Amino acid sequence: MSTDLRVTETDLHAVIGQLVESYSACGRLHHLEHEPLPSREGVAEIVADLTELLYPGFGRRQDLNAGNIGYHVGGLVDGLHRKLALQIGRALRHENPCEASADPETDADADAKAVELLRRLPEIRRTLEADVEAAYRGDPAAKSHLEIVFSYPGIEAITVYRLANVLHQLKVAFIPRMMTELAHSRTGIDIHPGATIGPGFFIDHGTGVVIGETCDIGQRVRLYQGVTLGALSFDRDAVGEMIHGDYKRHPTLQDDVVVYANATILGGRTVIGEGAVIGSNVWLTKSVEPYAVVVLDNPQHKVKGRSRPEQEALMYHI
Repeated sequence: MSTDLRVTETDLHAVIGQLVESYSACGRLHHLEHEPLPSREGVAEIVADLTELLYPGFGRRQDLNAGNIGYHVGGLVDGLHRKLALQIGRALRHENPCEASADPETDADADAKAVELLRRLPEIRRTLEADVEAAYRGDPAAKSHLEIVFSYPGIEAITVYRLANVLHQLKVAFIPRMMTELAHSRTGIDIHPGATIGPGFFIDHGTGVVIGETCDIGQRVRLYQGVTLGALSFDRDAVGEMIHGDYKRHPTLQDDVVVYANATILGGRTVIGEGAVIGSNVWLTKSVEPYAVVVLDNPQHKVKGRSRPEQEALMYHI
């Protein structure tokens, strides 16, 4: 039996009509007749250019030296200023839809925020220097600082977070989260741009790490893969709707804390004291005193023996 799969022009018109009709029914899923949003491609290009400034010689151009670095940096900064002002301006206009699209005050505000991010790049580099050093001291597999900068996903995620955090502090909408989600998609490490993280921060391996918006992380903190620093519960209004905002929902980790793989620490009132060590797979919703060591009791494993024929039968079954 054959099925006629021929498509007519009438069929396509019907599909188009139904899809356009859905734009009215599902109003939260379109962005029509508004100021343009920041461009994903534009933000990705900005992140690449900023990374080039933070780590010269590691990226697109590797023939840099003392003689040409000034020209290279000058060209990048000039281009970045324009790119940043454009995307930040889009974000600001979307946040203030009643303002005229050509409002000169919005343009001036976007320009000032772009310049402020660029102005803070030397400070960010000093913090990243401490992060890279922490990775070298914390990972016995690290062969050099160069290897860490060039290939460690934790450093990539932390770098993008530190840039996005400045824009978050400057109250730029959309772009900080776009930046950290770009790093998240590349590294598997999810750091909200609103988190506060001190220098000397090291994420080892990194896959599956989640750091919430209101986390407060001190200096020289080390996390391993699968660590979640999350919320325990959410405040709700009089009708039971979740309250949105930056009230404290996520834990505080003081200086020199180490959290091992797959540990989960939840709650805005949860404070992990200075120098504490949280073992693998621990689930915490209460504060921990400084220098404490929190581990699970030894789990009970049951090991069953098998004869060789039984093992071979199981392998064939698998």
